[in-house]
Amino acid sequence: MSEQSNPQAGAIEAVADCPHCGKPLPLCICDSITPIESKIALLILQHPQEQDRALGTARLTAMHFKDAVVKIGLSWPSLSKALGRTVHDPSRWAVLYLGSAKVSDLETDAEIVAINRKGEIEPHQRAILSDIEGIVLLDGTWSQAKALWWRNAWMLKCQRVILGPKRPSRYGKLRKEPRGDGLSTIEAAGLLLAALEKRPEIAEALNASFDRMLARYREVQAEMPELAPKPKKRDYRRRKRG
Repeated sequence: MSEQSNPQAGAIEAVADCPHCGKPLPLCICDSITPIESKIALLILQHPQEQDRALGTARLTAMHFKDAVVKIGLSWPSLSKALGRTVHDPSRWAVLYLGSAKVSDLETDAEIVAINRKGEIEPHQRAILSDIEGIVLLDGTWSQAKALWWRNAWMLKCQRVILGPKRPSRYGKLRKEPRGDGLSTIEAAGLLLAALEKRPEIAEALNASFDRMLARYREVQAEMPELAPKPKKRDYRRRKRG
C-alpha cells in the first residue's frame, strides 16, 4: 500500500492548518498566546506573495491584540480603507520605513527614530513619538515590503520611523535579514509598541511568543523536515532603493 511505502509523506499531506494563525497544526502555538492591551492601534499589510506560513509572524503578532488588523493585498486607496475605519489624521500614524536611512548613521542611539522624507532626524522627537496613535507594518520580503510602500501613496502622509534595535533578530540562521537592523514583524511591533507606550512588558510578551514559535519550528524540523524545511534564500533585491 502507498501509505505503508511512504508513511511520512502521507502524514504530511494529512496535516491541517490552524484556522487562527494559518500555520500547520504541529507549528501552532495559539494555545500559549497571551492577550495584550494596547492604546496604540496596529495595522499589518501583508504582500500577497508572502507565503512563508511556517516562519511568518504577521498573524501571530495580531492575535495578541483585540483590535489589530491584518490585510493581504498590494494597494488600498487610503489608510482609512486599509484599516477599515476612519482615520482623521494620518500624520499621527507611524509607518516603519524601509529606505536607506539607518539609525546607526544618525547622531542618536535611540531605538526608534522619526525621520523626514530626506531621511533626516525630525526635530522634537519626543513630541512626535508621544503623539502616535497607530503604527503600520509592512510584512513580506524586503522587495515585497518596498512594493507595498510604492503602491500606497497615502503612506507619505504618515510619520516615517526607523528602528535601531540593540540586538539582531531572533530568527538567527533560520532567516537571515539583509541588514543588521532588520527584524521580524513581531519583533518590530514589540519594539515600537513597548517604546511608544513605555511598557516593556509588551515587547517581552511578543518576544516570548516568537521564541516559542522558533523553538516549535526547530522541534518539528527535526521530526518532520518536509513540514518545516530549511528556509530558502530570501529575496533582498531593491533593498537599497530609498
